[in-house]
This record gives sequence, structure tokens and C-alpha cells, in this order.
Amino acid sequence: MLFPCENNNVNFASILGNNFLKKSLKDENLESASKVDLLQAMIESFVDGILIATTEGNLVHANEYARAICRQLAHKAAVVNPIPEEIWRICQSLIDSQDLFPDEKIIIESEIEPTPTIKLRLRARWLQLCVNKHNFLLVTLEDCNQYSQSIAIADAKKYNLTDRERQVWQLRRANFSYKEIANQLYITINTVKKHLKNIHAKQHEKEHITFADSSSPYFKWN
Repeated sequence: MLFPCENNNVNFASILGNNFLKKSLKDENLESASKVDLLQAMIESFVDGILIATTEGNLVHANEYARAICRQLAHKAAVVNPIPEEIWRICQSLIDSQDLFPDEKIIIESEIEPTPTIKLRLRARWLQLCVNKHNFLLVTLEDCNQYSQSIAIADAKKYNLTDRERQVWQLRRANFSYKEIANQLYITINTVKKHLKNIHAKQHEKEHITFADSSSPYFKWN
């Protein structure tokens, strides 16, 4: 997790936001508190950051990961509006697109790099919680590096990589240069190249074996 939780958390899912959501649901005869609790529990279960906001810029709800990202991006002057500028910018683009494409289901996507080692993919779309009533903004925040690391871990198991090869491959998947990998792992650039050569050889061997098996007359599709 790139954004660890802090003990003195700022509650970005404010009481005002929760009341706004409950009032909206109540307007459509969905005032049951259990339905609100269920929605929030589902949002908290997602691995990616999930943020729901109004078109006026009020935050309705955010799961823990989204709150951590907001804390990381927020400026001291932005205490009144808990949605950081980088996130609200993509929300505003979605709002503006409504005039141009009123009947289309538009998804706005953007990538930001708050620090040289952190890269986030943002996606904003419309979320209609109440029939013919309020339209909300749903923003998902995906940690690109975390996704790359998950792929690298899966590759390590698939190709039977050593611990050092796994470390090199994780950094390479995260778009680290040879020099950056060498500095990170305290090895030489030539050693990095050697590990990557071995990794590619194992991948090629695995793919060759898989292809040979699939070409066998005894190979059967399930």
C-alpha cells in the first residue's frame, strides 16, 4: 500500500456527505439505513480507491484507500474541499462532456504521478443512485505500480524465477530503468541485464513448452 493509514485521519467521508446520500436515497423511498450501510460496505471492499462526489464538488463517500490518496494529494489550503485538485480536474472534464455528449456514457481517464515513484490511473464516470434524480460522480483510483507488481509476482510463480529475478522483474514492470534497478537493489547494471536475460530465457522456454504441448496429437481442449 503506497499511502499508509494515519492515526489522525481526516474523515473525508464527511457527515454532510453521508447525510446528502441518505437524503437522496430517502427521496426515492430508499431511506433504509441498511441499504446505505450495504453500499458503503461494498465500496470499502474494493482494492482500488473509490470516491463518490456531487457535481458541486461535495464528497459523498470514499473508501479507506481513496481517503489515503486524498490525504496524500490534498494541500493545507484545501481543507474546506476534501477533493484534491488533481482528482477534481478529471471530474470537471466529465461534467463538461455532458453538454457535448448528453446521451453518451462517457468515461474520462487520466494518469497522474504525485511523486517519481507513484503513478495513479484515475477514471471518472456517472453514477445514478436514484431514478431520474441525482447524478453523482464515481471516481476510481488505481495504483499502476501496485498492479504491475501483482503481474510481476504472478510471472515469478509462472516462470519459476529466483528471488533476485523476481525483484528485478517487479522493478522492470514498474518501468524502472536499468540504472534505477541497479541503484535500488545495490547491484551493477550488467547484473541487471544478466537477470533480465535469464528471465526472458525462462519465459521463452515456458512458452515453447506450452506451444509444444498444445501441438501434440494427444492434447485435448477442455
